[in-house]
Amino acid sequence: MKMTAHSDHLVELTRFPLVFPVSCYFVKEDDGLTLIDTGMSGTGKQILAAAEEIGQPIVRIALTHSHGDHAGSLDELHELLPDAEVLVGNREAKLLAGDRSLETGEPQEKLRGGYLTAETTPTRLLNHGDRVGSLEVLAAPGHTPGQIAFFDTRDQTLIAGDAFQTRAGIAVSGTVKWLFPFPAFATWHKPTALESAHLLRALAPSRLAVGHGKVLENPAGEMDRAIADAESAWGRAAVHVA
Repeated sequence: MKMTAHSDHLVELTRFPLVFPVSCYFVKEDDGLTLIDTGMSGTGKQILAAAEEIGQPIVRIALTHSHGDHAGSLDELHELLPDAEVLVGNREAKLLAGDRSLETGEPQEKLRGGYLTAETTPTRLLNHGDRVGSLEVLAAPGHTPGQIAFFDTRDQTLIAGDAFQTRAGIAVSGTVKWLFPFPAFATWHKPTALESAHLLRALAPSRLAVGHGKVLENPAGEMDRAIADAESAWGRAAVHVA
């Protein structure tokens, strides 16, 4: 597992960086590490080894969404770290528990991608605007119905899950990049994903960290291009942007 520090607060952990990059992140806090996503199954011991190298304990585990490449090692890590908090978005927790039904008011589109059903029960459910240490919780649905993102209020780093990808070129979730099409194929509802992309861009993040691909510094221009590409491909008229 490749470990890369991007700031005083953010450390990226990437498995299979040259073939199928899957990244999770440590966010450093005064009381220890917040782990954002758990990677694919079988990653838990590598994540623990990385925390030991940093010299801080993992005190909380937070998920952006419940696809297996982001939540695959949740049960393993919970067994290894039974005292760590487990934080999941309120909507996504239903999916993580195995209930794949859509809620009233959601687009009734087929769910896509490989959802994990976890044995671990979250200790806290997160909603838009909540705080997790220095992180602000942001609703970012589209890739999944309940995806969330995290915004570090100290330095404006955005940890966006699969709301964007940067592998094979930056793209809004749902835009196919043929050299790495998997996030697009696993996207539930593209118009909702595009609306979320607009809302995340409006934060003017200083840094964009995603589940698949390199971390971008000063990403505004590239995020704008990704949004424009999605609008061109899908038609902005179909999407309401608040």
